[in-house]
Amino acid sequence: MSSDVSPSPPRSEELVHDAVIRLAGNSQDGIQSIGGFLARLAGRSAQEVMTYMTIPATISGGPSIFQVRMGSGEVLSAGDEADVLVAFYQHSYENHIDQLKDGGILLYDSDHVEPKEEDKKYLKVGVSIAALTVEALGGSAREKGKNLFTLGLLARIFRLDVEKLRGIFKDRFGGKSEDILRNANLAFDSGYSFPIDNVLDRYYSFQAPDESGPPQVTMDGNTAITLGLLTGGVRYGSGYPITPWSTIMEMLRAQLPKYGGLFVQAEDELAAVSIAIGFAYSGRLAITGSSGPGISLKQEALGWATMAEIPLVVINVQRGGPSTGLPTNVEQSDLLQAIYGSHGDCPRVVLAAQNVKDCFYTALEACKIAREYSVPVFVLSDMALASRIEAFDEPDLEALTVEPTLDLEDRPEGYKPYDLKRMTRHAPPGTWIEGGKFPQVTGLEHDETGHPSGNPEMHVKMMSKRRDKIKKLADSFPPSKIFGDQEGETLVVGWGSTWGPIRETVIRERSNGKAMGHLQIRHVNPLPNDLEAIFKRYENVVVVEMNDEGLYGYGQLATLLRAQTCNPAIRSLTKTDGLTFKIREIMKGVQEQTEQA
Repeated sequence: MSSDVSPSPPRSEELVHDAVIRLAGNSQDGIQSIGGFLARLAGRSAQEVMTYMTIPATISGGPSIFQVRMGSGEVLSAGDEADVLVAFYQHSYENHIDQLKDGGILLYDSDHVEPKEEDKKYLKVGVSIAALTVEALGGSAREKGKNLFTLGLLARIFRLDVEKLRGIFKDRFGGKSEDILRNANLAFDSGYSFPIDNVLDRYYSFQAPDESGPPQVTMDGNTAITLGLLTGGVRYGSGYPITPWSTIMEMLRAQLPKYGGLFVQAEDELAAVSIAIGFAYSGRLAITGSSGPGISLKQEALGWATMAEIPLVVINVQRGGPSTGLPTNVEQSDLLQAIYGSHGDCPRVVLAAQNVKDCFYTALEACKIAREYSVPVFVLSDMALASRIEAFDEPDLEALTVEPTLDLEDRPEGYKPYDLKRMTRHAPPGTWIEGGKFPQVTGLEHDETGHPSGNPEMHVKMMSKRRDKIKKLADSFPPSKIFGDQEGETLVVGWGSTWGPIRETVIRERSNGKAMGHLQIRHVNPLPNDLEAIFKRYENVVVVEMNDEGLYGYGQLATLLRAQTCNPAIRSLTKTDGLTFKIREIMKGVQEQTEQA
């Protein structure tokens, strides 16, 4: 390991509450690694952090960004504008310079970027990143370490904790050869020792965070979902690779065997969901998942699972559509698919995680509901949550972990798994039933024992049974929580990953004297029972979501809310550019919608 390099004292040091750093280059440059290191450093320093990234959809790669916002206070979004833009190439500079705030720092690779001389709004800092990396590591290394060289520059500018960064390097590279860890530290040291204070007139230092709280963990949304499923007692599942679901599948393949379970990569989506249903029918809570295109292929089997009342968790990490669409960009366009995407009346539960922390707890809740109500439960995430890194308080796993058990107790003669007088409870294959008349599960409508039935009256009763238990779930929801003003001019409503930008918007607008509240809906099917009364307390209800306004001018959640409440004050703010909402977009959109009222 290289020895530490002590930089010369800064000319001045400015305390900052938070900072937004945007890294722009190509997907092969390792900019995601820089952002990941910064995010994990924030988590280990009891700081708040949120990231945002875009990656190309082509295998050959292409332009990519990683934006990280870290600070000593609550961080709710990845930030509208960057305090620092790191540009590796000319296209990185030209495509992202407009995202740098006036007075910000443009840190660029002078080997590849020529900024406009007349542009005086930013402090331009040119460093021969590529050449200096090669010099530090040797010609054979080429530019493979320039991401860590750049991290060294940023650590110098922001006075980051070098020892904690070295610990993160060790965690990341320690399992590989010693050369890799040594080269990582060499590249970092070279960037950290670069005399950047010859150009900068100050360094920046984050205000000391409050370290009195519980320990934090740092992870992305897909990891949080995976850990939530494991904590909730999932031990079996099946899936098929698709962006951006695949990392959940890969983690489950690695982790489930450690708990005595199994994850099967199937030959296609229909096989995957059918295998998962088989696991669930055997008495084990099971998991399958995909993104929108794969969920479409699963729908026939999911209709069967709903009719047969099989406890199953289905993860949909949404992306831009339709068809193959925008596989590495974000949308919230699968809500109606999750609720209605099947043949016949097919009621199931749909939950939507609102941030990375909530990905963990939503997965945990989905497991509980699937077991208790014997029903498929959808968990909707999206590309933004899947790849976003956040820090949050470490969950109490000892208190939350569910140890799954297989119920093979003997059943009495005449046992009815679909008894109309109680919640469905299956008898797993192998369960002894007195009298020897065993239940069945088929693709046909059935009676209370599960045997096929074409009786019209029985069909009506079974339809009611499947519907009413979903309504009973809605009765168990706690009261909806409104942030901000409990009544007044405007209520902003969202679901999923729009939570942070909406919350920050409402905080800013309330500081400007506007009466505004925020409601984020996590239970989207069934919806909470108290929404109609809440909406009546506001003059305007603006629903913010990342999907199309459709033929009638309303996004998917807005359409559902108008149907449920018949409230004409409900308006819609939508977009489909594949990017997350910026605060200024929501502020402008809400203003326009309320002015049209």
